[in-house]
Amino acid sequence: MSPFSGPIPSTIILKYPWRNPSSMILGISGSPRNQATEYVLGQALKMLEERGHPTELFSVRGKEIGFCRHCDYCLKNKVCYFEDDMFKLYPLLREARGLVIATPVYNGGLSAQTKAVMDRCRALFAADFDIFRGKFGMAIAVGGDRMGGQELAIQQIHAFYILNGVLPVGGGSFGANLGATFWSRDTLDGVQEDGEGARSLRKTVRRFAEILKGMEGGGGR
Repeated sequence: MSPFSGPIPSTIILKYPWRNPSSMILGISGSPRNQATEYVLGQALKMLEERGHPTELFSVRGKEIGFCRHCDYCLKNKVCYFEDDMFKLYPLLREARGLVIATPVYNGGLSAQTKAVMDRCRALFAADFDIFRGKFGMAIAVGGDRMGGQELAIQQIHAFYILNGVLPVGGGSFGANLGATFWSRDTLDGVQEDGEGARSLRKTVRRFAEILKGMEGGGGR
């Protein structure tokens, strides 16, 4: 039998056990507007709730989240120097079992707001380097053009996941390779009419939920 066949040993899947019994899935919208990106994320969380997973949605819209200045204050004090709305997100990030990051596509990549959230997580890692180890993550990108950089934006989210111990989950071949991608035509109506985008979301959510269910069933605990 091939050494790569059969279930992955639980010691490999979860070298770092869950820090708490929460099964909450945290959705983060990286759009400053209440339009397509936040709508799609809401649909994803609704699908996960229908599969039995409690969810929380955090939007950067209307929030004050400054950029990381790499001042190293967090390395010494285990907390970020800037007390802004990231302090509302930090406890949710600690608690969440899974992450769903959704970004609009700006200039062929993710939004500055999404990047700011990622960079400001440095304070969490300074306090506990392994805080994200064993969590699962999926990504959503919404672009105004059909091929505006959605997959590149998702790759940037996946890079953040991989660098920090989150296990990224895509939707699989034939329609949702890396995650959910939408063509909005820069309108909410456009994203609601994007049938292929909706299919990529359903496929990604289904795989994400299946992996979470497998873990709850004892596959990695």
